[in-house]
Formats: sequence, structure tokens, C-alpha cells
Amino acid sequence: MLSYKGVNTAQENRNGYAVLLLHAFPISAEMWEPQLRAIEAAGFMAVAPNSFGIEGSEEKQDWSFTDYAHELAALLDSLHCRKVTVVGLSMGGYQAFAFLKCYPEKIASIVLCDTRSEDDALPARQQRQEFINAIEAHGPEEAVRRMLPNFFSSKTALEKPELPEHAAEMIRKQSNRAIVEAMKAIMTREDATPLLSGITCPVLVLNGEEDRITTPETAAGIQTQIPGALLGILHEAAHLSNMEQPEQFNALLLEHIQALTISSEKT
Repeated sequence: MLSYKGVNTAQENRNGYAVLLLHAFPISAEMWEPQLRAIEAAGFMAVAPNSFGIEGSEEKQDWSFTDYAHELAALLDSLHCRKVTVVGLSMGGYQAFAFLKCYPEKIASIVLCDTRSEDDALPARQQRQEFINAIEAHGPEEAVRRMLPNFFSSKTALEKPELPEHAAEMIRKQSNRAIVEAMKAIMTREDATPLLSGITCPVLVLNGEEDRITTPETAAGIQTQIPGALLGILHEAAHLSNMEQPEQFNALLLEHIQALTISSEKT
């Protein structure tokens, strides 16, 4: 079973709906703390699982995002969640696509954040293999060195150094194996682009204005291929937009969730 952070998960708070928060690579569900607090205050149930090998989740070798989707479904069933808004950032977006493909009946809506739909071309897979080799040789600190410069805008790195340090600490908690196995899953993911035009549930696409890993143009490309999808660009935010600009992120996320619940009440 997967470990997770949750709010409003007590039996009396359950109505079959929850927000499922899927974290980025190579950090943990801890990244969702600002959103968990906001969702709790709004009265909704939320679950933020940790990927395989992270913060107590079962370790698994050669896992795929399909494997992870099945574990997510089992976790949601154990919590009596029938429908979820899936919120996935970066790697979490890839996991959201896999969950959509495997369990479309469980999805009420989707929020795709700082992610992409296509699979890796050969040069990208080669770069990821080189990353794996470096982690195996030097450990999590190598991931900190490579990933952290792209996580936050330069302004935030200077004015709020506690945020990059928090992200770095999350990475340092991970084992070599957990980081490597997650990267292997990213390398071998399926192209989700063919799914986009067939998505019928409400979709919100969010992206940091200064994200250099998945740019606002990448987000707009996803949004235009999904019928009725909305796009939100977060100012003064890079790749971990939810951590860097939690007020902007939370406002857009809660607006999406509340519109969804109002719509379901009318029907």
C-alpha cells in the first residue's frame, strides 16, 4: 500500500469524492502541504500519495505508471473514494494520464500542472539514462544539483531561499533506488497525446510563467487539444508552481473544484 498525506479523511467527512494530489519527481507528497491546508479549510477530502519507495510507500522495481495507477485505485477504494479530481504536477501529470487511461470512471475532473503529454524522444531518454547513471554513482545530492535550479524562479531563490532548501531536503530523503526507479518509469511512459481529444471531463491546465522544463507554450498546447479545457498561468512561478505561488495556485484549484461540485449538485 502507498503511504499518503490526507485531510478530511475521517469516515464522517467522506461523501465519495476526493482530490487526488500526485507529486513531482524526485520529491514527495510533502510538496502539497499548501494545497492540503487550503482544501481542508474548504471542506473537501484530499489524498496525496507518495510514489513507490518514497516516505514509507512500498519499494518496487521496474514499475510503470500503469502499475502506479492500479495502486492509486486500491488506495482510493480503501478510503471509499468513488470519484476524484486528479491533480498532477510534472511526473504527477504523467501519472494522471495513466490513471485516466486505466480508470476513467473514477475521474470527476483533471488538473494538469507543469507537465507534458508526449513521451520521450530518443535524445531525452539518453539524457535520463545519464541522470540514472549519475544518481547511482553520487546519490540524491546529484539530483539536488541537477533539479533544483529549475524548480523555482530566480527571484524566489533569492527572496525565499527556504523554498529551494525545503525542496532539496525532500530530495535528500529519497534513496538512490527510489529516484532511479521513478526516472525509469518516466523514461518508459506512454505517449498520452492521443488521449487528449477524447477527454470529456472538466480539465484545468496550470503552468508557471517562468517554467523552463515545461513551458507555458507546452501547457497551451495541451489545453488546446482538450475540448473545453481552461488554462491558468501562474506569475513569478517556475516548475514547482504550487509551492512557489500557493495563493495563485490554490485560488484556481479551489475555483475548479467548487465549480465542479456546483455542477454536480445541479445534475
